[in-house]
Amino acid sequence: MPALATSVPQHIHEELTMAERGGLLTFLLLGLFLGLAGSSPPPEPVECAHGTSDCTVTNVYGSFPDRTVCRAANATFPRTEEELVAAVAAAAAAKRKVKVATRHSHSFTKLACPGGRDGTIISTKRLNKTVSLDAAKGLMTVESGMVLKDLIQAAAEAGLALPHSPYWYGVTIGGLLATGAHGSSLWGKGSAVHEYIVGMRIVTPALASQGFAVVRELSVGDPDLDAVKVSLGVLGVVSQVTLALQPMFKRSVTFETRDDMDLPAQAAVWGRLHEFGDMAWLPWQGKVIYRKDNRVPVSTKGHGLNDYLGYRSNPTLALITDRATEERLEEDNSDIARCLAARVPSALFELQGYGFTNDGSFFTGWPVIGFQNRIQASGTCISSPEDGLLSTCTWDPRIRSPFFYSSSFSIALSKAPSFIAEMQKLRDLKPCAFCGLDATLGVLLRYVKASSAYLGKSEDSIDFDFTYYRSYTQGEPRANSDVVDELEQLALCKYDAVPHWGKNRNFAFDGVIAKYPKAAEFLKVKARYDPDGIFSSEWSDQVLGAKGSSNMAEKSCGIEGICICSDDSHCAPEKGYFCHPGKVFTDARVCSTRRTFGDDLLKEQ
Repeated sequence: MPALATSVPQHIHEELTMAERGGLLTFLLLGLFLGLAGSSPPPEPVECAHGTSDCTVTNVYGSFPDRTVCRAANATFPRTEEELVAAVAAAAAAKRKVKVATRHSHSFTKLACPGGRDGTIISTKRLNKTVSLDAAKGLMTVESGMVLKDLIQAAAEAGLALPHSPYWYGVTIGGLLATGAHGSSLWGKGSAVHEYIVGMRIVTPALASQGFAVVRELSVGDPDLDAVKVSLGVLGVVSQVTLALQPMFKRSVTFETRDDMDLPAQAAVWGRLHEFGDMAWLPWQGKVIYRKDNRVPVSTKGHGLNDYLGYRSNPTLALITDRATEERLEEDNSDIARCLAARVPSALFELQGYGFTNDGSFFTGWPVIGFQNRIQASGTCISSPEDGLLSTCTWDPRIRSPFFYSSSFSIALSKAPSFIAEMQKLRDLKPCAFCGLDATLGVLLRYVKASSAYLGKSEDSIDFDFTYYRSYTQGEPRANSDVVDELEQLALCKYDAVPHWGKNRNFAFDGVIAKYPKAAEFLKVKARYDPDGIFSSEWSDQVLGAKGSSNMAEKSCGIEGICICSDDSHCAPEKGYFCHPGKVFTDARVCSTRRTFGDDLLKEQ
C-alpha cells in the first residue's frame, strides 16, 4: 500500500493550487448537502417532437457509450396487456423494428434503441400495476413496468419480501430481468432476481392468421422460461411477471474497514460467510469496506433504513460545482491533487454510515437492523416532488453534473482471487492511477450464483463494478485511462469474464455470446419467437454474434471504448495518447501517455 494513503508530506500539500484546494472543499460541502430534502425526478427517456411521433430515446444518463442518438418513428405507451398486444401487432404487420423503453431507462447499453428512423418504441411506463398477490402462497404477479421500489412496498404490505434485488430501486422489474440484475449472495438461489421467477407472460410477433401478435404464458418447467427471464429485450415485450416471495424478514448490517493485503483470500470465502455480504475495495488507499449482512429473527429490535447517500438528491449547484472540480483536475492533470481529493468521499460516507440509519432518522452505530424492504435497496432521489431542478439525482443529464462510465463484469469465483491479485500488482506499479476509482468509492464486489437462465451466470461468480470519469467532449482522453482499460481487458480476455448486460462500453461485448454454454438454446428460442427479427437491432445483432462486431475500429475508438486499440489513430496521438501494451497484462492494448513522473513521486513518499 502506498505511503500516501496514510500520510501526505508537506511538500506535496504545497503542490496544490488554490483551485484544487477549493475542489477538496467542494467535496466536503457536497457531503454536507447530501441530507437535504427535495428533488426533481429524472427526465423522461422517451421524447417525441409531435405527440407520439418523431421520437428519441436515451438512458437516464443522457448518453449511450458510442454517443449516438437513438431515433424512432413513433412511441406507444400501453396501459393494458391488450394495448400491448395491439402495439406489437401493428409493428409486426408493418415489419418495423421495435424496442422496449422502461420508466427511467437505467441501462448504459443500447437495449432500448431500435435503430433507424422508422422503428417503434414501446414504453412500459404505464404497465405498472399489481395484477395479483397471494400472501398464503407467497406469489405476486406484477406488470413488467412496475418500478422495484413499488414492488418491494406492495409485497411488504402483504407481509412478504423479495429475497434479493439490485441496490438501486429505480429500475423496473422487466428491465432488471432483461439485463440479469442482481444483489449479492451465494446462499439459496442466489442474488439474481430472475431466480425467483415462477411465471411470465410475454407478447411476441405472430403470423397474420394469429393477428400478428400472441401472448405466450410460461411457468416453471417450461424450458423457454430460462430464455425469457434474461432476454435482453430481443424476444418480445414482457407483459407480466410472477415472483415467488418469502415471508418478511429482518437483516443486520455492519460495515467494517480493513486493509487489503488479504483481499484475494477474503474474496474467495466472504460470500459463503454472509448471506448478503459484499466488499468495496479502495485500491489506492489500500482499504476494503466489508459488508457483514445477514438475516436475524424478526423479533430482533431495530427499525433501520437504507437511504444510501449516493442515491439521494443533491443540490444542483453542488453537483455543477463538483463536476467543474473534476474537469479542473483533469485539465491540470495533477495526480497528487486527484489522489488527495479521492480520499474525501469515502471518509464522508463512512462518517454518515453510508446513508444507513438505525431508526429511519439517525445513524448511531453498527449494526443497523431492519426489515428487508427497508434495507435491500434505495433511491430517494427519484421519489420527491418536482422542485424546479433545485436538487436532483447526481447523474441528471439536464445539468452539467458528474458524468461517468460504468463497467461491470463477472468472473468465476474460482478465478476471482487470481484476478484481484493481478489488480493489486498493477496498483502497486501505478498507485496514483487508481485514485479515480477511489473517488467513486472504489470497486464494488458482489456475489452471483450460477443460474439455469441461458444468458445468466454459468458459474458462481464475483461481479466487479467500476465507475469512473467520462468527458462530455467526444474523443477527449481521461487521465490514467490505460489502467481501467487494462483491468477490463485482463478480466475479459485472460479471466474469461462476462460483462453485465446493462452496463459497459461497446468493446466489452465483442464475442461475448460464445462465453455462454447455452447461447445456442437462447438463439433457437429467439428464432421461434421473433423469426423476422423485429426486436433485433444493430447492437443486439453484434452482441449475439448475428451480424457485425461491437469492436469497431475508427478514429479515437479506444478513447471511447468502442474498440480495443490496434493503431495509434485509435487513441489521441495529437494529445499524446498512443496505443501501448498493458503493464501487467501485456496482451492488453491501451491508450496511454506512458507518463510516470507522478507515480514515481508518490511511491517515494
